[in-house]
Amino acid sequence: QVQLVEFGGGLSQPGGSRRLSCAASGSTFGNYAKTWARQAPGKGLEWVSGISSDVRVTYYTGAAKGRFTISRDNAKNTVYLEMNSLKPEDTGLYYCAKHLTNSIASGMDSWGKGTLVTISS
Repeated sequence: QVQLVEFGGGLSQPGGSRRLSCAASGSTFGNYAKTWARQAPGKGLEWVSGISSDVRVTYYTGAAKGRFTISRDNAKNTVYLEMNSLKPEDTGLYYCAKHLTNSIASGMDSWGKGTLVTISS
C-alpha cells in the first residue's frame, strides 16, 4: 500500500504563493497518475488538479487554472502543487491521491492525510 504525506501547508496572505509537496512511498510511484484535491471548511471534497504518470496530461479545475501548476518528480517520488495569486477561497485541507492507473481518468485508491492551507490577511 502506497503511503502519501503532504507538506507545505500554512498561512499565506491573499495574492501570495505557496508550494505543496506530496511524498510517496514505494518504488512504483512513477507508474500512477496523481491528484490534488481540497476540502474547504464546511464543504465537500473538490478536485483541484491531476497529472498523468508521464506528465503529458494535466488537468485543472476552473478555480485552479492559470494560478496553480501541478508537477511531479518521479525520481523523488514527489508531486507538487505550486499555487499563486492565492485567494481566501483557496483555504482548505489539501490532499494528494494516487490513481489506479497512469491516467487521471482512473479512480483513486490511496490518499494522504492532508495539509492545511489558510489564506487570510
